[in-house]
Amino acid sequence: MPALRPESRLQRLLPAPLNIPPREWLRAGLGALLGLFLAGYLCSLLYGPSVALHLLGPLAASAVLVFAVHSGPLAQPWPVLGSYALAGVVGLAMRQGFGDGLWVAAAALGIAILVMCLLRCLHPPGGGVAASAVLADPGLVALGDHLLEPILLNALILVVVAVAYNRLTGVRYPKGVPPRKDLHHTHDPLPGARVGISGEDLDQALEEIGEFVDVTRDELQRIILATEQHALQRSLGGITAGSVMSRDVQAASPGTTLEQAWKMLASHHLKTLPVLEQGRLVGIVSLSDLVGPAMARGCFSWRGLFRRNVVRLEQVMSRRVVSVGSQQPLEHLLPLLSEQGLHCLPVLDDDTLVGVITQTDLIAGLKRHLLNAAAQGSDQRVPAL
Repeated sequence: MPALRPESRLQRLLPAPLNIPPREWLRAGLGALLGLFLAGYLCSLLYGPSVALHLLGPLAASAVLVFAVHSGPLAQPWPVLGSYALAGVVGLAMRQGFGDGLWVAAAALGIAILVMCLLRCLHPPGGGVAASAVLADPGLVALGDHLLEPILLNALILVVVAVAYNRLTGVRYPKGVPPRKDLHHTHDPLPGARVGISGEDLDQALEEIGEFVDVTRDELQRIILATEQHALQRSLGGITAGSVMSRDVQAASPGTTLEQAWKMLASHHLKTLPVLEQGRLVGIVSLSDLVGPAMARGCFSWRGLFRRNVVRLEQVMSRRVVSVGSQQPLEHLLPLLSEQGLHCLPVLDDDTLVGVITQTDLIAGLKRHLLNAAAQGSDQRVPAL
């Protein structure tokens, strides 16, 4: 077995990188400073400096979590508030029943952990709150059961500051379950979720690990999906929207009538038509946009026997158009055409329509990529003669 070089030994001793940008360090540091100062200051005004200073240790640890590790399950509001309340109650009960010995503080810590896990509010600084309640100085002992009030006040102020500060600085806190996209209003999973890693796979893997993972299930799933996206980007490298788009674009104008649009869609076997005005994309019309007006015009009316109003595309077209550039990587187009219900993506360069990408174009591009990959793989397997 080859000996490790000194550089390799040193690298193994170094801690793993945090993968946190320096800007986030500064944001978290300022938030923790603000949250700890406000909680300590208000607690000092209401209960005195000695009480505030005695409870400052666990509060500082909580500030690190809610500002620097805000996405973790231990840093959410319920773990903070619930752990402080439960740990405070456990610590006060243990002190009143068994005194202020070291073993009492250790027992209070163990019981607090069990109760926090049972009620899903595990928060490490809560253990410090339990020990602080047992080992309280005479000033805190004089408060009796009212010691729970400054403990909960600190937790509440810290959570309120964390929610306000994190959101003002562009961080979503607390972390909620993202809403499920249901464009088709069915019980089927999204097309991109029907293959690959599913939620059940993730639950089974976490159960097999059998250990606590300091990240929420939704965050872990988001990390896995982002990793898959980067892997897909690497495997599809070089394929862009410009390489698969249709360049001979059939387009209409806002003044195009309903009948003319139907004929264009039927003659070219299309499902959508870009709408251009003076060369600029102003909307898009699909079959679903035309069906409603067409059915309305098909209804019988006495007025329709003598006069039939002309319906033009400017009355029915969608003016909010999702478009891409010709250099857009293919993997960025997949969710647009597979999950968001779009059938056609206009391709714009310098606000000029240069092509369109349909689901058919996307499938053809993927087929070409798979055939090329298979051909390269077979060439590597066949030895040169």
